[in-house]
Amino acid sequence: HSQAQSLITFITLSGTESNKRLSHCHSLAVSRYSFDNDLLSTEQRISYEEDGFLLIKGLVSGEDIDRFRAAFERICRREVQVPGLVVMRDVSIAKSEFVPDQKAISKLQDFQEEPELFRYCGLPQILNYVECFTGPNIMAMHTMLINKPPDTGNKTSRHPMHQDLHYFPFRPADRIVCSWTAMEKVNRQNGCLVVLPGSHHGTLKEHDYPEWEGGVNKMYHGVRDHDPNHPRVHLEMEKGDTVFFHPLLIHGSGMNQTQGFRKAISCHYASADCYYIDVRGTTQENIGQEVKEIAARKYAVDDVTFEDTWAVRGRLVQGDRTNL
Repeated sequence: HSQAQSLITFITLSGTESNKRLSHCHSLAVSRYSFDNDLLSTEQRISYEEDGFLLIKGLVSGEDIDRFRAAFERICRREVQVPGLVVMRDVSIAKSEFVPDQKAISKLQDFQEEPELFRYCGLPQILNYVECFTGPNIMAMHTMLINKPPDTGNKTSRHPMHQDLHYFPFRPADRIVCSWTAMEKVNRQNGCLVVLPGSHHGTLKEHDYPEWEGGVNKMYHGVRDHDPNHPRVHLEMEKGDTVFFHPLLIHGSGMNQTQGFRKAISCHYASADCYYIDVRGTTQENIGQEVKEIAARKYAVDDVTFEDTWAVRGRLVQGDRTNL
């Protein structure tokens, strides 16, 4: 029914645009970024193919979001200890939302051992969409809860424009997708995601720390060069809205200019059929070395590889663990 509606829409389009859309419709049978299925409409598949992201309204319930928030608060208050969890703090914040005597917790990474937060990664409604991009064998590779703090005036609450593939030593890129769910209203005032539509058609660019006067948070690498005139889309979202995007899509977020902390929860998924690559001698060598050094300090081991740090984090959430 949805595909029929889409075709009716195509027919009503005029001239060149109609021909262009019909051409895309025909090419979806051999599309690069998504699989043919009954979930995505033709328009949605075309949108992801062309733009590299797809926003789904109200995908995650308010009840689930509230449970994730409660789990986050327990971690902030140090009521639970989570193995492998990485707690990141903003470089310029004096006080936290829940722990007054510490710098603000701006992000939790690798919460795969926290059952309540990891439940997000296995939500059926999320996986139904993920499968459209990865296929049926799905690994949850990278988990985050972002708690963007109010900016202190140093602009450290920004996240530089980047491509997520920079952090991943596995391929192919087209079988990786991120789900990013707003845990409250997200808008330009509190630093919503900003994306460059269509930038996923390009290649992985060189990344490094931006030269910001107020400092930059650990691991916040940015693209060294991107077209400043490329059209931008600000993804303003309501609580429970979820955006799925390609790992080569250039994106970032602005300052949080409000007094509250802006929360979102996300997971990067990959097909279990993906494979690891050696990043030595590539543009990813700098992040690979940084991650290895952090892991070596954290686990007191010397021979850990960049790929090892990912292999221990990955969790099968659907199908078979065929490779990764």
